[in-house]
Amino acid sequence: MSMVPAFAHAENSTPSPVAGAVYMGDFTAPKLDTVKCAFIGVGARGSGHAASIAQIEGTEIVAICDLYEDLAKKSADTCKEVGGGRHKKLTTYTGGESDWKKMLKKEKPDAVFIATPWEDHAPMAIEAMKQGAHAFVEVPLALTVQEMWEIVDTSEKTGKHCMMMENVNYGREELIYLNMCRQGAIGELLHGEAAYIHELRGQMNSVERGTGSWRTYHYAKRDGNLYPTHGLGPVAQYMNLARGEDNFQFINSFSSPGKGRNLYAKKNFDAGHKWNALDFKGGDMNTSIIKTTLGRTIMVQWDETSPRPYSRLNLIQGTKGTLAGFPNRVALEGGVDGATDSHHEWAEGEKLEAIFEKYEHPLYKRLGELAKKMGGHGGMDFIMRYRIIECLRKGQPIDQNVYEGCFWSAVGPLSEASVAQNGAPQEFPDFTRGKWKNTKALDIIA
Repeated sequence: MSMVPAFAHAENSTPSPVAGAVYMGDFTAPKLDTVKCAFIGVGARGSGHAASIAQIEGTEIVAICDLYEDLAKKSADTCKEVGGGRHKKLTTYTGGESDWKKMLKKEKPDAVFIATPWEDHAPMAIEAMKQGAHAFVEVPLALTVQEMWEIVDTSEKTGKHCMMMENVNYGREELIYLNMCRQGAIGELLHGEAAYIHELRGQMNSVERGTGSWRTYHYAKRDGNLYPTHGLGPVAQYMNLARGEDNFQFINSFSSPGKGRNLYAKKNFDAGHKWNALDFKGGDMNTSIIKTTLGRTIMVQWDETSPRPYSRLNLIQGTKGTLAGFPNRVALEGGVDGATDSHHEWAEGEKLEAIFEKYEHPLYKRLGELAKKMGGHGGMDFIMRYRIIECLRKGQPIDQNVYEGCFWSAVGPLSEASVAQNGAPQEFPDFTRGKWKNTKALDIIA
């Protein structure tokens, strides 16, 4: 698949909607008493999805597909073991590059969960919707703006949800900050900071199979923010972007020199190794600035190479205070009750307990203890999976609509285009075709 970045304005013009298009912003699909689920890709990420969803009431795992027979069998056995007898008819599809298509046509699942290499996300989601399934896709949703429009058009034509599974939006702190923003605790929102800073050079040791075997080529061929959504998703929902209040407008992006991957390859692999035949041109650190329709700003950073601690930043700043993560901190004008006397000092550590309890999100109150037991990035994975099934069974709008997945993922190709043009601004496509202005804000779900 080509990894050529999207270009600024011409490629971002708004195409006409497809015939019979249904706007998916607040869309509710018919209720499903039992959600028949299928999985494409059950490596480290996909197997976790399958095992967790297999334990959620109202699900039936009908099929699992993976290129590797051992992974498919192991995942299927786990689902049967933990599923309380509900998944006895589970069938595996393995070995063939197109077996996932056979699975979709034969099994007719209600929901398909896709956890495959990035370049496969869009074609698999599009085909799943065409075959009558709701598509739930690992991040990013797609690699090019053209693919994102194809996803939008297919979702609107088929009336099938397509949700990018941004699990970080379901983290405890992110849910608390969302609740605080909705309740006006920090006033009018002005600025956000989001990141995915996670040193992952060790993935390069998975040479023939596993994440490094395909992801390593992206670092060599692309220069921009390759993985924007973990930090950006929560900040975008704090700001109600693409949901009635505000929306993405422009992005400027700059990359540092690309040094770390080349050095790692030379240090850890023989001179003749294929990793040493690559020139890792992608900058080790990418920094982008997003400007919204209302003039707000968001700094988005990405670095999977440099030796530094993990961070998503998770900062949201308003006229009455600021909320930040890594570590969690709160500063409010006039101080935080029982913790600080003014905004010149952060409330952090144990001083946050009272204010976090005050603004604990009702969804976390309901599911938090169970989520901790189920695991997955501190429980956020389980809450996300639970909500997916709950929305499908109750006929509710999903928490992250197809347009949000496209906007958040579009930072990838748009940042590449901006970097290639020395930081020139790139205009975001309006994947909603103007309908974001009438889209409801995400509810504080109880």
